[in-house]
Amino acid sequence: MTRAAASLVLVLVLVALTGVASVVSWFEPQLLLCLAGWGDQMNWAQTYEEALNKPLMVLFHLEDCSQCDALKRALAHDDEIQRILDEDFVVLNVIQEIADQNFSPDGKYVPRIIFVDPSMTVRDDIVGPYSNRLYTYEPTDMKHLLENMKKAKKLLKNMVGHTSLSAQLISPRFMITR
Repeated sequence: MTRAAASLVLVLVLVALTGVASVVSWFEPQLLLCLAGWGDQMNWAQTYEEALNKPLMVLFHLEDCSQCDALKRALAHDDEIQRILDEDFVVLNVIQEIADQNFSPDGKYVPRIIFVDPSMTVRDDIVGPYSNRLYTYEPTDMKHLLENMKKAKKLLKNMVGHTSLSAQLISPRFMITR
C-alpha cells in the first residue's frame, strides 16, 4: 500500500473514531512536516489556479544526507530567499527520486534544485555554480541561488500576457510528461 493510500485510510479511521474537529487539530502540526526543514515562512498555494502563474522550484534531497541538511539550514535562514519563495514560487519538496528523467538531466544526485516554468518545461538554462553537478547548490551558494530565482521569476514575467508560452522559452530541451 502506498504512503498516500495509507494516509487516506488513517484519515478515514480518525474521522470515524474521533470526528472531524479532532482530525483537523491533529493535521495542523502534520502540515509543518511538509516543509521538512526548508523554512517555515512559506505559505502553500491554496488553489491550482493560484499556482499556475508561478514557477516551480523542485528541491531533491534525502533525509540522511549531511549536504542536504546543510543546504536546508542555509535556505531556511535566508530571509530574502524565504520571502521570494513565499511570494513568487511553488515549492515542491521531493525526498524520493522521481522516475521522470526530465528531473535529472545530468544525473540523479542530491541535493539538487530544478526550476520548472508554468508551461511544464524544466529550465535547463537555470543552473547552479558547478559544472560537474549543474543543479546542486551548497550553503555558500545562496547568492547564486537567489539570482537564479530572480531569473526564473523574470522569465515568467516575460511569458505572462503571451498566448503561446512555449514561443517565449529560451531553450527548452525537457518537457515534463503528464
